Amino acid sequence: MSTSTIMAPPAGEVDAVLDLLRPDLQAFAGYSSARSSALQGDVWLNANEAAWPNPADEGPTSSRRYPEPQPVALRAALAGLYGVAAEQVLIGRGSDEAIDLLVRAFCRPGQDAVLCTPPVFGMYAVCARLQGAPLLEVPLRDDEAGLHTDIDAVIARARQDNARLVFLCSPSNPAGSEIAPADIERVALALRGQALVIVDEAYIEYSTQLSATALLPRHANLAVLRTLSKAHALAAARVGCLLAAPALIAALRRCQAPYPVPTPCAQLALAGLAPAVVAITRERVQQVCAERERLASALRSLPGVRRVYPSAGNYLLVRLDDAQRAFDALLAAGVVVRDQRAAPQLHDALRISIGTAEENQRVLAALATLRAAA
Repeated sequence: MSTSTIMAPPAGEVDAVLDLLRPDLQAFAGYSSARSSALQGDVWLNANEAAWPNPADEGPTSSRRYPEPQPVALRAALAGLYGVAAEQVLIGRGSDEAIDLLVRAFCRPGQDAVLCTPPVFGMYAVCARLQGAPLLEVPLRDDEAGLHTDIDAVIARARQDNARLVFLCSPSNPAGSEIAPADIERVALALRGQALVIVDEAYIEYSTQLSATALLPRHANLAVLRTLSKAHALAAARVGCLLAAPALIAALRRCQAPYPVPTPCAQLALAGLAPAVVAITRERVQQVCAERERLASALRSLPGVRRVYPSAGNYLLVRLDDAQRAFDALLAAGVVVRDQRAAPQLHDALRISIGTAEENQRVLAALATLRAAA
């Protein structure tokens, strides 16, 4: 259990958010797994598990037992990392599971809409489509400062078209732009009683902006997505979490799969959150941020590069005169980047993740060949 104090909004506001759950799920008890009870013993015969470990898995800890549904030690470590109480943390398989869970729990097919701000992470739209939830799109506004969320348009569209969930990505992927906490709070206030506002902070470690978790005590209809996949370099472990009011976390847990976090993944994540390891991670984040600025500056000096957007993530969005030639030149040099040309507004853009200094030099060298070939 985390020692952090739960700073929750008034109970009435939390109840209003729970009322936004699908009516058929508001009293849903979920599945009671063999590990969800508090029974104690040294001979465990309640889960139909194998009597012996798999012959390939006979170390000091084996995988023959089902994992903890919400690993206590990991939940406490994540709560400490993000400055919330353990009861405000729902652990899942990356951010993807939480996004899907939110859409399934809150949106009735054909009725309750999901709002997002393209170009943006595609899973919000994918989960909405799988659930049959109407998708509302408020395009990012492209101006001299970058691609930014139009807060007034988000509020107006959400009110007009019955948005039940509003996803705000900050820093935005792939745009790299941020949403100020005051603007996030403005959306939460405007949609109180109507919608849950979810702030996806997958890349916030690379930003200097404060997390929206600071707003949780004041807004029951606010939730925050975090992940260990990016800055903490644990993408293959698939560990992410949703941070929200305890009552909302409990309701979503009842809708979640019984055993979402494999024990080896939980153990790796817990080791990755040890203080000494986190200190190294923070140093590496600073290195990435420095490389991000160096690469951005160097890219802007290359012919054929029309625009490099400011970024608060570990990537750069780049517009090019000939994105196909640039993509091919990079691929020929063994460098794989993300082709964004199918995304709204990005017909000429590539997204380049920030690698090591040596990897970033390969990017620059490959794009420099376009000048020689011109």
